[in-house]
Amino acid sequence: MKMHWLRWTLAATVVASAAISTAQIGTGGAPTGHRHKLTPLPPRPHPPPGGNGTQFGDPVVGLSADEQAAFTEGREEFESVETAEGGLGPIFNNDSCAACHSTPLSGGASAITETRFGRSAHGQFDPLANLGGSLLQQFATNPIALEHVPAEANVVAKRLTTPLFGAGLIEAIPDAEIALNAMRRQPDGVNGRVSRVVDPASGTMRIGRFGWKAQHASLLGFAADAYLNEMGVTSRLFPTENAPNGDQALLAKVLTTMGVNDPPDPVTGRGDIDASADFMRLLGPPPPVTLTSAALAGQRLFEQLKCTACHLPTMIKRAQFCSGARVQDRAAVLGSAAARHGHARRRHRARPGGRARDAHGAALGLARARAVPARRPRVDGE
Repeated sequence: MKMHWLRWTLAATVVASAAISTAQIGTGGAPTGHRHKLTPLPPRPHPPPGGNGTQFGDPVVGLSADEQAAFTEGREEFESVETAEGGLGPIFNNDSCAACHSTPLSGGASAITETRFGRSAHGQFDPLANLGGSLLQQFATNPIALEHVPAEANVVAKRLTTPLFGAGLIEAIPDAEIALNAMRRQPDGVNGRVSRVVDPASGTMRIGRFGWKAQHASLLGFAADAYLNEMGVTSRLFPTENAPNGDQALLAKVLTTMGVNDPPDPVTGRGDIDASADFMRLLGPPPPVTLTSAALAGQRLFEQLKCTACHLPTMIKRAQFCSGARVQDRAAVLGSAAARHGHARRRHRARPGGRARDAHGAALGLARARAVPARRPRVDGE
């Protein structure tokens, strides 16, 4: 039976009065994967084959046949539509990775925002985790589970979806290289510290590089976090459901699935989070562009202002580039971001520049952490 893709309307009055049901958002074709999911209808657009890194949405240049297959399968999972039967919810922000990462193609950005809240008092930030903070899930599979910003919160912030192009190149940078950049002294006093976090994928302490606060070190951990917090899908890395506004009794009432929603395959040990991580890991950087005279003037100004102290023009290293199919050694121009240290409130991840390239292109904007003066209310331990 053909169904139609629904463009969500995030009207506050509608959200406040009724839950968005699976029938309204889980629109698509036949189920895909080992869980109950749907394929989006109409299908999401893909770049024409053979782009060789010249189009948004192209895979990294030079993939093997196995890696290309992993990229294609990962993209299918990234675009698949979650259903309540397959684990969506009970609270969530959207029903597909590609619903938010959609512009200009799957893996990109969008104008969709998420809401963060917390309480700031006496110079300390409380994410109000016991009340479901700091992330507000905007939708629910049952109306009684709809979340709200609690009255205790005095800080509320909106955050845009960020693009994922070239994320695998960022992941491939050795931690030691990022740490070395952070120790590099600058004459203007710009300084930064690496964000050391526990990587849920490996269980080890590593340098963070993904997320607004560089809170994840690997794309697998990043994917698993998004599956849980954005779609309500539990996995082997994050097996515990989020309770609506922290209410465990309410969670017990509305929970319709038992156990881990995305269990690993008994043979391969992989789940849907691994497929999505493959797609992000193998997704190519933004395609090369020819700079206009105005852009060249801006580039010179960028360098004169010492922006390159944090956004390093190049980093060329031999790195282990891992896909779900195999591991191979390849030279790449890589980009990274080392940001907050612990819960340093004034530190943000310095993000890669828009001129990202792979080894066959030009420079990828790199980032070394820097201190950013606080000029607004801070959220989630900023």
